[in-house]
Amino acid sequence: MVLIHSAKNKLEQSLMKLSALIFCMAVTVAAHAQTASKPAAPAAKPATATKAHTAAAAGTDKLPPGVPPVAGIKKTMFSLRYQDVKMGTGADAEPMKMYKVKYTGWRAADGVKFDSWDEHPAPVMDKDGKPVMGDDGKPKMADPEPASFPVGIGRMIPGFDQGFNGMKIGGKRRLFIPWQLAYGTRAMPDHGPGHPGIPARSDLIFDIELVDIAELPMPTNHPPMSAPQGAPPSPRPGAPSTPPPSAAPSTPPPSGQPSTPPPSGQPGTPPPAPQK
Repeated sequence: MVLIHSAKNKLEQSLMKLSALIFCMAVTVAAHAQTASKPAAPAAKPATATKAHTAAAAGTDKLPPGVPPVAGIKKTMFSLRYQDVKMGTGADAEPMKMYKVKYTGWRAADGVKFDSWDEHPAPVMDKDGKPVMGDDGKPKMADPEPASFPVGIGRMIPGFDQGFNGMKIGGKRRLFIPWQLAYGTRAMPDHGPGHPGIPARSDLIFDIELVDIAELPMPTNHPPMSAPQGAPPSPRPGAPSTPPPSAAPSTPPPSGQPSTPPPSGQPGTPPPAPQK
């Protein structure tokens, strides 16, 4: 009887294990069948080009009414790039002002420095406006001061003239000026040791710091109806100095005010020569 009871128990355990195995297999088969019955996800539709993408591909901008669109790819000939090193906290840089600037200029092709604000000390002057002479018979030189430039009236190279936009007093910026916005096809000659020349078609790099802004000085012998013009700064070797008269654009009269005609018998100021 004991043997029969033991055999019976073993048989029951075997049947239970077999039932459990059959149940697991059935669940697996059912799950597989359910997965297979679901339809496959449709393939992603190709992205439809938006109007913006189409406009970008065609090289067009959003045009105002009345301006017909044209075909063709839009390209950039040259551009002024800059890198803000320190944001200023003073007044905003405004055009048509006299700026006090600390600057250093390099030739972008080889990294040669061609000029810097601290390389131009001024002589010490006495109360009568005469240079103070040293024991060696030469004028005593004062510590260099920031250079003063009229900005916004076309007296500087275009890249330097435009490079202060968005700055505040106390700000520092690095300018990357393409040759088209620098000296163009003109070659600037050497000006002694430490002031090498600038070849034609040279890209330039400037570090600038905007120290202060002041009003342009008013001329004393200019017709009252003409626009105010500041006296050009002394030319500096390789610095963004005053361009030749043939390339310097004339300052237009203030908006709403007629320009004063030249005196009778004297020719008016000729228009500026286009820069290459």
